[in-house]
Amino acid sequence: MNQIIGAIEKEQQKADANTFKVGDSVRVHTRVVEGDKERIQIFGGVVIGRKGRGLNETFTVRRISYGEGVERVFPLHSPRIAKIEVEQQGRVRRARLNYLRTRKGKEATAVREM
Repeated sequence: MNQIIGAIEKEQQKADANTFKVGDSVRVHTRVVEGDKERIQIFGGVVIGRKGRGLNETFTVRRISYGEGVERVFPLHSPRIAKIEVEQQGRVRRARLNYLRTRKGKEATAVREM
């Protein structure tokens, strides 16, 4: 049974999933369906965490919008994600950047560049 599940998961996984790490500034292009039309919506910010493994892997992107912090969790292998662009690679020393939530202003997005 596990072999069957593994085969199904393998065909649904995206090949270019490991192109970014925690701390990178990314732009996530998502497909949004409105009525009978489909368009691309871009959500940009800093990756503050990755969670799960395999087909269930998700990542969290945080940005500051009008002075308010906005976080969004994306499934990594979702067909709704058109592409993920890495704008800037960051150098961090931990797996989750929860400390960015308490910061204000410009330092809330400050991650060392590579």
